[in-house]
Amino acid sequence: MRLIQFIDDDRSQRAGRVSDDGLTVRRIGDYRSSFALAQAAVANGASLQAQADAASSPGAAVPYAMLQAEQRLLSPVTHPDPAHCLVSGTGLTHLGSAAARDAMHHKLAGGEETLSDSMRMFKWGLDGGRPADGTTPGVQPEWFYKGNGHIVAAPGAPLTMPDFALDGGEEPELVGIYLIGPDGTPQRLGFAIGNEFSDHVTERQNYLYLAHSKLRACAVGPELRTGALPEHLAGTSRIRRGSQVVWEKPFQTGEANMSHTIANLEYHHFKYAAHRQPGDVHLHFFGTATLSFADGIKVAPGDSFEIDLPALGAPLVNPLALADRGFAYGGVKAL
Repeated sequence: MRLIQFIDDDRSQRAGRVSDDGLTVRRIGDYRSSFALAQAAVANGASLQAQADAASSPGAAVPYAMLQAEQRLLSPVTHPDPAHCLVSGTGLTHLGSAAARDAMHHKLAGGEETLSDSMRMFKWGLDGGRPADGTTPGVQPEWFYKGNGHIVAAPGAPLTMPDFALDGGEEPELVGIYLIGPDGTPQRLGFAIGNEFSDHVTERQNYLYLAHSKLRACAVGPELRTGALPEHLAGTSRIRRGSQVVWEKPFQTGEANMSHTIANLEYHHFKYAAHRQPGDVHLHFFGTATLSFADGIKVAPGDSFEIDLPALGAPLVNPLALADRGFAYGGVKAL
């Protein structure tokens, strides 16, 4: 199933499903959100798709292209209280292109004591991120916090770079979307395209600045795909400046292109009790191997990021914007 959220003709929020041919959208019963649909599925012990199948489709089908053109699409899953949506991610999970992998292996041929911390962690993932028996955890990956639901930009909405940022670069990624059930069990709703969006100049200054570089906006969607995920996913990441494509590169994701299994990454995220609070939503980014920053591209406000992963539906498109001056030095007040 291809699940979306959109703004209906009466300006209210709706949950909808995209037709198999990608041309139309039908409302899912009276559900005003995919969050409500997912809650009902958990309560009824049903899959998300079965719950949607059981609902009627009120009204006529809506042209999908119209919702896109009028920027009426929302992120596919949102929490009614954005503070209860945790946005996080993991890096050093993808093998990258054949050339990059070959160069990486040459670097890994020496003793572990010769490796940087990042290269050492990547090697740990290669050696132990895919446990053979499938029943015990593998090595834990890098993990980072991005923010809560307030940082998630809708498809078509600007990705805003704060005034203190040194860069605002795209990261095309696969995103797992989860709802924590009443008993604390993480329920995977499905997967979506994501633009993890980071400050790579800040990160490059010192890898200990990684945490700072990730505290940025992101975008997810427009669609959530339910069911099994193909092992190999291929897409294209591009940057447009006006009508001109200034950078374009293919990217690959899915377990066939990763050093960790999805199950291993999920375990190491949800093993923490704080990440299993009933009713919370989690958006978890699974990493990338393709960045325009690595190719020397410097983006500017007004540029548009386009992440196209056909197996997960329509492309995710967001322009880059620069925020007005935010929090000022000395802005903390004593009570």
